[in-house]
Amino acid sequence: MSMLKERTAPPFSNTALMPVLAFAMTLFYTTSEHAQETAAKAVVDPKIVAALKDVSAERIRSNIEKLVSFGTRSTLSAQDPASISSGRGIGAAREWIRSEFETYSKDCNGCLEVKTDSFTEGPADRIPQPTQITNVYAVLKGSDPESAKHIVLVTGHYDSRNSDTLDVKGNAPGANDDGSGTAVSLECARVLSKLKFPATIIFLTVAGEEQGLNGSRHFAAMAKQQGWNVEAVLNNDIVGGNKDPEQDASVVRVFSEGIPVAADEKQLRQIRNLGGESDSSSRELARYIAEVGRTYDAGVKPLLIFRLDRYLRGGDHYSFNQQGFAAVRFTEYREDFNHQHQNIRTENGIEYGDLPRFVNFEYSAAVARLNAATLASLASAPAPPTNVRLETRKLDNDSTFAWDAVPGAASYEIVWRATSAPDWEHAQLVGNDTRATLKLSKDNVIFAVRAVDNEGHRSLPVVPVPER
Repeated sequence: MSMLKERTAPPFSNTALMPVLAFAMTLFYTTSEHAQETAAKAVVDPKIVAALKDVSAERIRSNIEKLVSFGTRSTLSAQDPASISSGRGIGAAREWIRSEFETYSKDCNGCLEVKTDSFTEGPADRIPQPTQITNVYAVLKGSDPESAKHIVLVTGHYDSRNSDTLDVKGNAPGANDDGSGTAVSLECARVLSKLKFPATIIFLTVAGEEQGLNGSRHFAAMAKQQGWNVEAVLNNDIVGGNKDPEQDASVVRVFSEGIPVAADEKQLRQIRNLGGESDSSSRELARYIAEVGRTYDAGVKPLLIFRLDRYLRGGDHYSFNQQGFAAVRFTEYREDFNHQHQNIRTENGIEYGDLPRFVNFEYSAAVARLNAATLASLASAPAPPTNVRLETRKLDNDSTFAWDAVPGAASYEIVWRATSAPDWEHAQLVGNDTRATLKLSKDNVIFAVRAVDNEGHRSLPVVPVPER
């Protein structure tokens, strides 16, 4: 069965059905010598399935409770040796996260390179005096020298806040926002570090989010400046699945930008001309996550929200978007704002504060499984095709594609959908050639090309650019 979801249509009269059947018949023919008539079957990788079974809600709970135990993780809170020793403040939280990554690395014979990215920020908005901000991360380097240059990344922010962003002494437990996202990054590191992947995975936790995305902005800029090939960023922020009775614990929202914030004027003009407003690299990543959700039983399904973020809010994925990287945000379906950015108190019978007892740890574990499945699928797949072109030298009703070969690709697959459809509807294997023609008008659909390895792992799809 194809990874691409089947769609049902309303009944038609025989007359109305004729053009639909004629259109459908064209989908099975190409002029490529090695073309297949159907898409490759969805691959369910046994090692990924095993890794998902290893994800533990109990470990998620333990990690969130440990993060809460530091009292406050405000970016402005104490980082001096005495505070770290006493176990209070963001410095103590930072050192504990680093020790967790180091423990995972020890368990896999040093497979993780544990690192920090420290810098001084401010004075700035929400940072009244110069403050050290430290991102903590672990690198699982790819096993293939060429594929290891390709990076996929998961992140959550470990800083917290209460009602006052500048309160450095009051308790700010941050169980859901964002102890839950930090716990997802940690749990993905624990279970995936037991495996080897051709590509590189980075497990990141950042600080400074509540002060203005400071940590992620610095890390994303560093990645850009150093020329890292970051293909996908999964940002988990508020994935605790609060226990409000109106919560839908069966889904997690996945937010993605449409028109890239990093696009220049030439790119914007091309997007407008070709109707590519919903085909940013971040939007393709979101669709990839949807495919993973249909392939693996994570316990939660991705609900794609074609929007950068929620109203009046922001997240660390935006920092990566600004640098031109594909990045999305995972967030629970329905947030309880009484349990975010609030001092711990009870007023008029309402409990306020972001405490562990309001977190659904099974839900967070399910989100961790979806993240782990996505990371593992991407890190197992070949790199996306490069230099993907769609020939537009003449007026015709065929569509001819060309692209550059990528290491590890056994074949390539062309996917397409109606211009009004949110997700890919059709796919066709075209062998290991780097050129193919479909008997299908380029004017009527949106196309993309992706690489497939011998085991059926698929890369992210790449939308072609017109070539004259």
